[in-house]
Amino acid sequence: MNTYRQLAESEIAALKAAGCSAEDWAKVQVAEGFDPSYIQNVQFSGEILLGSTDKVFSLTGGVKRHACIKNCSLHNVTVGNGCYINGIHNYIANYAIGDDCYIENVGIIAVDGESTFGNGVQVSVLNETGGREVTIFDKLTSHQAYMSALYRHRPEFIAKLDQLVATYVESVKSCVGTIGSNVMIVNTQAILNVKIGDGATVMGTSRLKNGTIASKAEAPVKIGHGVVCEDFIVCSGSTVEDGAMMSRCFIGQACKFGHGYSASDSLFFCNCQGENGEACAVFAGPFTVTHHKSTLLIAGMFSFMNAGSGSNQSNHMYKLGPIHQGTLERGAKTASDSYILWPSKVGAFSLVMGRHVSHSDTSNLPFSYLIESKNTTYLVPGVNLRSVGTIRDAQKWPKRDGRKDSEKLDCINYNLLSPFTIQKMMKGLEILQSLRQASGELSDIYSYHSAKITNSALRKGIDFYKIAIDKFMGNSFISRIQDKDGNFSISSEEELRSRLKPDSPIGSGEWVDISGLITPKSEIEDLMKNVESGNVSTLEQVNAAFAKMYENYYSYEWTWAFQHLQEVYGINPSKLTKEDADNIIERWRSAVIGLDKMVYDDARKEFNLASMTGYGADGDREQKQLDFENVRGDFESNSFVNAVLKHIEVKSDLGDRAKEAVSRCL
Repeated sequence: MNTYRQLAESEIAALKAAGCSAEDWAKVQVAEGFDPSYIQNVQFSGEILLGSTDKVFSLTGGVKRHACIKNCSLHNVTVGNGCYINGIHNYIANYAIGDDCYIENVGIIAVDGESTFGNGVQVSVLNETGGREVTIFDKLTSHQAYMSALYRHRPEFIAKLDQLVATYVESVKSCVGTIGSNVMIVNTQAILNVKIGDGATVMGTSRLKNGTIASKAEAPVKIGHGVVCEDFIVCSGSTVEDGAMMSRCFIGQACKFGHGYSASDSLFFCNCQGENGEACAVFAGPFTVTHHKSTLLIAGMFSFMNAGSGSNQSNHMYKLGPIHQGTLERGAKTASDSYILWPSKVGAFSLVMGRHVSHSDTSNLPFSYLIESKNTTYLVPGVNLRSVGTIRDAQKWPKRDGRKDSEKLDCINYNLLSPFTIQKMMKGLEILQSLRQASGELSDIYSYHSAKITNSALRKGIDFYKIAIDKFMGNSFISRIQDKDGNFSISSEEELRSRLKPDSPIGSGEWVDISGLITPKSEIEDLMKNVESGNVSTLEQVNAAFAKMYENYYSYEWTWAFQHLQEVYGINPSKLTKEDADNIIERWRSAVIGLDKMVYDDARKEFNLASMTGYGADGDREQKQLDFENVRGDFESNSFVNAVLKHIEVKSDLGDRAKEAVSRCL
């Protein structure tokens, strides 16, 4: 923290000789280490505090620049130690600038009156006509936004939550903007009512207005060439560049936007990416990705989603306006040239191909294909469970978490199989079996929510869901009977049953996916009640509740699995025998190996002769194969294929050890 003093008469004389002027030199104060020889052609007005000038910047190409303030006008400005400020064509007004900042060739940097710097902006997400507004601020989580947008059936909760946000927004209101330490702002036209955190780079940007760049030294933000942002929040570790235009948007941690991407009234949470295309009134949960010029995301809720080229949706039918919305649950994808007419709801980890106008709801049939044929939606239940792409996605998401900030806003569960998806598969089984019973086993086509299911697809869907349920239940069971070192040391059936007792009563009922956070619905209900009653009275407490749900996931998961052993296997876990345990383990091993073999076979398709089309230019079949292998590698050496084989080996061994341990129980 600097201490400041008045300028000496000799310093004022030196500044005047260097072309500087001031409305009142008594209001210009300086810190220890200030050298007036590095201040030239500066007009001072209002309250001015100047730091030391003893730093040298090393720039790209080996260029050196000594800290200085030149060719600018400063009004009510604090300049930290070691800053370089040069070529401000209009002025800098009402800002506190941190240490070691580099600011050059900028039009204007100013705060005009009181500002909340983008905090408090209301985003009309999902419904363009309003009714689901989310108030953005620089600590917003995907989970809080989800509840704020979708839980409008709890008006008292929404009112109390909005009140908590309003209190926070009021706390950041100021007439003075801040630019953190080690910030670089170069070749930028206008920065108006914007708060900028430590380590940020603003390079070649066109206009920033009413926003917060929540950059941190450990997770810096980059705002690049041609960018226009207005009424915005950009969180730590994110990049917005190459002509992107964002209006009334929240951009979460470690997001990337560029190549002319445009978005309005949209929320993008951690690790989202957008290039070339467009978004309007979108709720993009974690890992929503869109890369193509022809892709429009509108009035939809997504997470862990990849939009194919030409993906499009419609949110009104030219009657009452853009009032419709839709949901692609976590992990859903759209193929190239896909189209969905909202309202519609697509189940988790499903793939949408073709044009769909029938407003189907497949939320209880996850891991499916939705395929359009002759203007009809055909549903293929569960088939995505055997897809190599689904498994690759599940493995890549945690590896692609680019958040460097020690404070991670969004709590993310990456589990492919969880109580959330398994409960839907169990409902899906009931649906498929009921359809078969109602229409007969020999029926060629079954109808479900405006979609058609072929006889073959229905039968296979039942099998896929049974296998996945066995895999999940076995995973939970085996994890539970292992000790913390992964060993099985069980001496008796009584000890086996003791290990199976849940740690908590929480988790036995319905589960929900709150935009990345998979948790029991009862916990969300409790949180809402506590907010309504005032027991939870700060945003920190709201986020602490989400963090607790995240940390206790596996405890809650086992409570759910324990409660459903009776339903799935007809076994009372309180009276479980070693024969029951052996049966669960064997079904698990069969399911794991069976699914892995399906994935292995699906991966092999990527190496068949048809996949080699386009390889081996001007050559015969042998040259085609050699060219393919030199580019793609061969099937046996593929890293993913080997990982699948290794997984089969490891899980087989785990099953053997578990069965052997159970067999020794007395």
